[in-house]
Amino acid sequence: MTDSTLPARSQAVARALHEAGVTGEIVVLPDSARTAAEAAAALGCEVGAIANSLVFRCDGEPLLVMTSGAHRVDTAYLAAELGTGAITRAGADEVRAATGQAIGGVAPTGHPAPLRTVVDTALEGYEVLWAAAGHPHTVVPLTYGELLRVTGGTPSAVTKD
Repeated sequence: MTDSTLPARSQAVARALHEAGVTGEIVVLPDSARTAAEAAAALGCEVGAIANSLVFRCDGEPLLVMTSGAHRVDTAYLAAELGTGAITRAGADEVRAATGQAIGGVAPTGHPAPLRTVVDTALEGYEVLWAAAGHPHTVVPLTYGELLRVTGGTPSAVTKD
């Protein structure tokens, strides 16, 4: 699929991935992959290999958390790990303002400005990760190392488990 046939938001993600040296190609799914379970079913992979992009508010700023689809982020635990104030879920308008993308399609990159990012260390256990690519129907394969590189993220556990 060429960049010009991708949704506009996914084109921006493709450019950012290319600039970061990620070679995986964006895949357009026939159905929405708004949840980790939907994406895993469509891709035929474990739900834990889905790198969910969740946007929170932390110390007055957006915080992107790339978490395994097999986890729920424990915000109190994560705040303690990071040594920050409370972490709360961002609303849909805040997500779009921070990322330029809608919930269900938030990519790890391609945002209007870099976001403080945490990358779930549980994702390291998968050879190939799948992340949203700017639209609920687009995903991209990448490695844990590539995910850390494109986000500039801090590796951390996001839950006690």
